[in-house]
Amino acid sequence: MKIEKCKGMRDLFSADMAKFQLINEIFRHSCSNWGYEEVKTPTLESLHLFTSAGTLTPSMLGKVYSFLDWDGWSGERVVLRPDATIPVARLYSENMTDKELAKLFYIVNTFIFEESGKKNREKWQFGAELIGMRSPMADVELIVLALEILEKLGVGKVELKLSHAGLTRCILQKLGLNQEEQHQVFDRLLDGDPSVLNQLQAEQPGLAPLLALQGQSSGFVKNLATALALDLPELKPQIDDLVFIANTLQSLGHTFQIDIASVRGFEYYTGAIFQLYVNEEKIGGGGRYDDLITSMGGKPTPASGFAIYLDLLMKLIDISTINVQKSPGILVKMDADAAKTGFQIAKMMRERGYKVKFHLGGQGPTDTDWRLEVHNSAPFLILSDLSNNKVYQMQTPEEVLEKLNH
Repeated sequence: MKIEKCKGMRDLFSADMAKFQLINEIFRHSCSNWGYEEVKTPTLESLHLFTSAGTLTPSMLGKVYSFLDWDGWSGERVVLRPDATIPVARLYSENMTDKELAKLFYIVNTFIFEESGKKNREKWQFGAELIGMRSPMADVELIVLALEILEKLGVGKVELKLSHAGLTRCILQKLGLNQEEQHQVFDRLLDGDPSVLNQLQAEQPGLAPLLALQGQSSGFVKNLATALALDLPELKPQIDDLVFIANTLQSLGHTFQIDIASVRGFEYYTGAIFQLYVNEEKIGGGGRYDDLITSMGGKPTPASGFAIYLDLLMKLIDISTINVQKSPGILVKMDADAAKTGFQIAKMMRERGYKVKFHLGGQGPTDTDWRLEVHNSAPFLILSDLSNNKVYQMQTPEEVLEKLNH
C-alpha cells in the first residue's frame, strides 16, 4: 500500500523553503530593528488554556486537535496549538511579569481541523506581541510594523481595515441584548458571518445600523463620535483611541477603512482591531487584548499584537523581485587525490560568506557563478568566472579568495 501524507498537511519543497526562509529572515530583521525579541512556545498546550478564559469562539474550539496526554492512570487533555497569541500570553504570565514592557515575536505553526482535508490543517504564521502598554500608540506601532514587513516582501497593495472590539460590544449592549445574546452575535462577527448584521437591523432599526458604518478617514471617526456622544457617552474612551490611531496613521500616509463590524478574529480582543487584505484575501491582522492575561490568572496587563499568515504570503511574493544580498555560488570540482585541499578551500570560502557546492559526479550543479577545479599537480587551481567565460590559473587558496573578492 502506498503511504501518503496526512490529509490537510503539506510538504515544502526547496522552492517553497526558499520563500519560507526569506520571509522569516525579513520578518526577524524587521522585528529586531523595532526592539522585539524572539520567543518560541510548545506545539502542545493544555486545552484548559484555551477554554478557561473563553479565549476562542465556540466554532474555533470545535476544530482544535485535542487528545489525552496519558500519564499512568491520570492524564491531561492537551491540544495542538490553534492560536499563537494565547501561548505567548501564557509564557509572559509564567516568566516575565517583572518586566514593565515585553516586545516579543514568534514564527510558529498552528493547527485547525478542516473537514474536507483539501485545505491546510497546519498553518504557519509569524507575529508580534507588545505586552505592558495600554497606549493606542502601541497599536499604531504594531500596525506600522506589520505594513513595513509586507512592503519589504513586495506583496502589492495592502488594504487595512480598522475596528474596535470595545465599541462593537458597547453597541451590542445598547441594543438591549442580554449577555448570552451579545456573546453569540459577537462570535458570529468574529467568525465572519455577515448575515447577523441584516438580522440585527431588522430587529433593531435604531442603533443596529451603527454596526454597518464604514469610513475612510479619521474625520469619519470624529463625526461618529459627535453623533454618539449625546446618547452613548460611555463610548468616548473607545472612540478616542480609534480617533488617535486613525489620525496617526493618516499623518504617516497610510490609507485605511473604518469598518465597525469588522471584528473578525478572536474573543480575547478588547480594543482596536486591524485586518490586512491583499486582493480581497485576508493575510493577517491583530488587535488589543487587555483582559487576556488576567483571564488566565495573571495580573492585569494591557497587551496587543498581530499575526500574518505565512502560507498565504508564500503564494503572493516573487522571490526574484526582493532585494536581498545573495551569496555568490561556487562549484568545486576536485581530483580524488586533491580532496583534502578541496575541502579546506571550500571551508575557507564558506567562512567568507560564499555558497559552495561540490561536484559529485554527472553533469554537476548548474546554478553557480564560479567553478573552481582543484588538482594535485600544476595547474593546482583553475577558477572560472561563468558569467563571462574567463579562466584564471592560480597556485594558492589566497589567490582564489582575492579574485573572488574583486
